[in-house]
Amino acid sequence: MVEMLVDSVRFSRNQSRVVILKDQREERYLLIWIGQAESAAIAHQLQGSAYPRPLTHDLLRSVITQMGGRVVNVTISELRQTTFYAYITIEVNGRTIEVDARPSDAIALAVRVKCPIYAAEAVLDAAAVVPEEIEGTPQSQSRKSTSSPTHDDLAAYRDFINGLDILDDFGKD
Repeated sequence: MVEMLVDSVRFSRNQSRVVILKDQREERYLLIWIGQAESAAIAHQLQGSAYPRPLTHDLLRSVITQMGGRVVNVTISELRQTTFYAYITIEVNGRTIEVDARPSDAIALAVRVKCPIYAAEAVLDAAAVVPEEIEGTPQSQSRKSTSSPTHDDLAAYRDFINGLDILDDFGKD
């Protein structure tokens, strides 16, 4: 497992939303397209904004805490075709349980409880984007693998990322 940080939440002109996770060890990123509500929940938390009433992710945090549990981490565990899968690891009453979750919900919870976010190495091997690849600079031999996307494959990512806006001014019209 590789620990990831939430780098940013971005959106495009056509209102597509993406959360960008950054590998803590090396310069590679995982882009996960998410819904509008989840992007708002993540962005508001990262900006230190609060809603007057709890959102679903705030409610989940409260329920876990009130039941004596603690969120240990969240893990982006699989990529099947174009769908990411995740789980939330919770400790409660001396037990560790893993709860299936959408990555966006797991990340929204993780930023609230300030727990680590992990990605399986296989997920990163299949879907991570390396800035050198985006810019057209050849990647080092040690980073190449047979499952790495080609420069042409990454052109769509480059165009999409370049057309995104960071949600720094989220909610401002």
